[in-house]
Amino acid sequence: MNRRYRKTIIAGNWKMNNTLTQTKAFAEEIKPIMPRGKWCNVVLCVPATNIQAAVRLFKDCHIAIGAETCHYEEKGAYTGEITAAMIKDAGAKYVIIGHSERRQYYNETDFTVNKKVHAAIEAGLIPIVCVGESLEQRELGVTMELIAYQVKCALAGVAPEKVRHIVIAYEPLWAIGTGKTATAEQAGEVCQAIRTVIRKQYGAHVARSVTIQYGGSMNAKNAAELLAQPDVDGGLIGGASLKPEDFVQIIHAANQE
Repeated sequence: MNRRYRKTIIAGNWKMNNTLTQTKAFAEEIKPIMPRGKWCNVVLCVPATNIQAAVRLFKDCHIAIGAETCHYEEKGAYTGEITAAMIKDAGAKYVIIGHSERRQYYNETDFTVNKKVHAAIEAGLIPIVCVGESLEQRELGVTMELIAYQVKCALAGVAPEKVRHIVIAYEPLWAIGTGKTATAEQAGEVCQAIRTVIRKQYGAHVARSVTIQYGGSMNAKNAAELLAQPDVDGGLIGGASLKPEDFVQIIHAANQE
């Protein structure tokens, strides 16, 4: 982490978990144990049905709320979808874009990810853009080329002053929901490579301002080691964000000196 130039952000991704009742119970459990005077920003990306309630429930403990996806169109005949403007109007500040599960199950591509990034920015949301390689791609030795391609596609056409406020989440596909985790060195190496791509495209000032998270089974036990890497500025947390005590332990790790 490097707090001198950029924000440290711990963001939970609840995925398809937690009803409104369970969200209320989570809020009651986490509020008494949330760190005071914390340095990192904390976000919970919740199911769309929970956004408005979550904004209200977590306001007192300074947890910002995000959505888990959005559509790239402003409106239209897209049954079941939700626009960036709807998310913003519900009170959310962030939106996850291009998560590997969206790419895998709902055929999202690097090009639709780019369109969603533009839609989120236009609506006034902060995009958390996910990139990452499969185990096969890592074993083939194409990780860096693939990640560079994904980052360039996601940010295509975005003005430099807007890029500074985008969050990039490196999530190796082989470490999502598997219990496997990239070593701190592997995570740091890829996050550094992402910053290098941004620097080449937008310059050093923009690159050093961008928050780059690590996702992929970050938990209470390994968070401190991962976050000690200079280019790892936070985490996009899956399963551990569903457990208040574990989530708070990760926040504590992000608040380390």
